[in-house]
Amino acid sequence: MASAFALDFEKPIAELERQIESLRRLATQRSLDVRREIEPLEEKLAEMRQEIYRNLTPFQRVQVARHPRRPYALDYINTVFTDFVELHGDRLYRDDPAIVGGTARLGGRSLVVIGQQKGRDTKENLKRNFGMPHPEGYRKALRLFKLAERFKLPIVTLVDTPGAYPGLGAEERGQAEAIARNLEELASLRTPTIAVVIGEGGSGGALALGIADRVLMFENAIYSVISPEGCAAILWKDSSQRERAAEALKLTAPDLMGLGLIDEIVREPLGGNHADPDGAAASLSEAVRRHLGELEKLSLDDLVARRADKFLRMGKFEEI
Repeated sequence: MASAFALDFEKPIAELERQIESLRRLATQRSLDVRREIEPLEEKLAEMRQEIYRNLTPFQRVQVARHPRRPYALDYINTVFTDFVELHGDRLYRDDPAIVGGTARLGGRSLVVIGQQKGRDTKENLKRNFGMPHPEGYRKALRLFKLAERFKLPIVTLVDTPGAYPGLGAEERGQAEAIARNLEELASLRTPTIAVVIGEGGSGGALALGIADRVLMFENAIYSVISPEGCAAILWKDSSQRERAAEALKLTAPDLMGLGLIDEIVREPLGGNHADPDGAAASLSEAVRRHLGELEKLSLDDLVARRADKFLRMGKFEEI
């Protein structure tokens, strides 16, 4: 079915989808057999998707990562995991709907899953604060990290945020401290951890859920210290230079894999996760199960030591 929303570079795909749907409706209304007419159009559609998505620019990947029909954290929680029990509140201030989390099961394993959640419409986006957590959201996540460690449960985090909320109230309640505390605790948790960047990985707001034994990333997700628009506004005083900034930031999954900052690129269905959410869920499930199986073979001491060594080896520095 043709999407109700198409990115600029997806418009030829959407137009061909509409043609195919129109033929099918006509066939249903008039009891006609149009398979011979539809088959070459479907072949052309598959070829077009492959050609377009094989040659995406960095900024086009940014657009795909932000696609309004792309699956969000709760979509994966409800399809990949079972027996999810959501837990609320940070036990200090309030519950933050921009972060969801709780206990669940995956392939017979009990675990804790935590994700950043965006909204599908204006009402839900206001509730979820457009996926930008407040400090109480990060403290809720921290509470779940410690609960998982206490009961020896693996942790899976689903990263998808443009960044932590920068408002005055959030700063007054210790936004920077909350993120820093999560980084510290995630580095030393004595339980297996997997982080998956499913959409946008924006700055410290993403990193607060992103320190893990294995960091995975969907092939059309992005992970960066700043958005392309923000980078362009700072460097060139012109947010329209966002495509240039996206290229310079090296924010795509292949870029980050090459830099050694992530451990695996999770392949997306042809046309992106928004074109086939079930296929995306299957890819995520397979990758998480496989990495959990590998991590569970390690002792806790070895797990923590390897995690620390992994992040200490990132970047270049010089001792004087």
